[in-house]
Amino acid sequence: MNGGGQQSRKCRFGYPVAIQRHGVAMGLAILIVCAVCTGGWAETSGPAGSSLQGAVKWHPGHYYALMNFMRTNPKIMAQVYSELKATPALRGLQVRYEWPELEPEEGRYDFTAIERVLAELAPQNKRLIVLLELKSFKPQVLPVPSYMATEKYEGGAFPFSSYGKDAPRGNNLKLWNPAVRDRLVALIRELGQRFNDHASFEGIGLPETAMGQPLVPVSKRDVERQYDHLLSVQRAMRAAFPNTMTYQLVNYPREMLPSFVGQMRTIGTALGGPDVFIDDPGLNFDHPNQPKGIYHFYAPVSGIVPLTPSVMQSNYENTQHDGRGRVPTIAELFAFARDRLRANYIFWTRAPNYYPKVLEFMSGLSAADGQARGLNPTCPKVYASCVE
Repeated sequence: MNGGGQQSRKCRFGYPVAIQRHGVAMGLAILIVCAVCTGGWAETSGPAGSSLQGAVKWHPGHYYALMNFMRTNPKIMAQVYSELKATPALRGLQVRYEWPELEPEEGRYDFTAIERVLAELAPQNKRLIVLLELKSFKPQVLPVPSYMATEKYEGGAFPFSSYGKDAPRGNNLKLWNPAVRDRLVALIRELGQRFNDHASFEGIGLPETAMGQPLVPVSKRDVERQYDHLLSVQRAMRAAFPNTMTYQLVNYPREMLPSFVGQMRTIGTALGGPDVFIDDPGLNFDHPNQPKGIYHFYAPVSGIVPLTPSVMQSNYENTQHDGRGRVPTIAELFAFARDRLRANYIFWTRAPNYYPKVLEFMSGLSAADGQARGLNPTCPKVYASCVE
């Protein structure tokens, strides 16, 4: 299981539990074990945080990240579940879900798609990590429900382009609007009520912090509100999921990183990234008297909050975002995420032409390195305790 300082027990229902403590009293640890043994990790919904107090489900390691088109293709999903079963080093899936799918009408929620994946993963003892997709990279796709097409929500989203270009690239959330923020918080609370106590529901998070270049200029005040409201959403997420890892993918803007990551640390939000670009100048940026790139923020919070970098399709293709680097190996991506980014979790995108190499690499990882297969298994200090 996890490293030193943990106590392993077996419940009377035969469910193995390992508890790793950071100065938590033995009495509390025993109470947590009893909660688990008497059904704390239910396979059905229950009041968020009703049974395990401060304990968090903790299954660090390697996760398969599905591309958007895969989840709705039964043939591909059957292959995915087969690959998971054949690859012990993969602990589960990271799956993206769009807001309109989860809330098709205001106040009416549909979590069928999440429940379907959980039902497939549970028999394999694999786990699900959700990414709420709140930013689209297709101009015709809005990342918000249709009911937000009103003045109250300002349409809910804004079009953005790549920096220096005028053509729309996609749409991002108008999180500076309080009504949009409040509806997102309402969705997260509903998700927490349904899934916080689910044994196979490992984590939930939000996409990259980069806004893109708005096609219509956004005021400085609205940009500030965008990130203030994002932090308030993360506070609500920790409250809705007290027994589940919550994370935020962070990349830009560099100017806000010290304050933003500092607040994430206080909240208890995991620091993740949308990319592992080994040689990227922006992500590695380090010049005197200028804000550092996000990769410099991982090591200082290692062991304090979870660290959850992602390997995207473009990361397999080049070591830099602009394509001016080189083609890395899977081993190099793993070593960078493990050593430089101190990863507890890595989300490996199941990209065509690359996933066979990932599976081959995963099969070569030694079980002697623990279930996290070489990644940092230590329970973060922000959690009172972790349960395996």
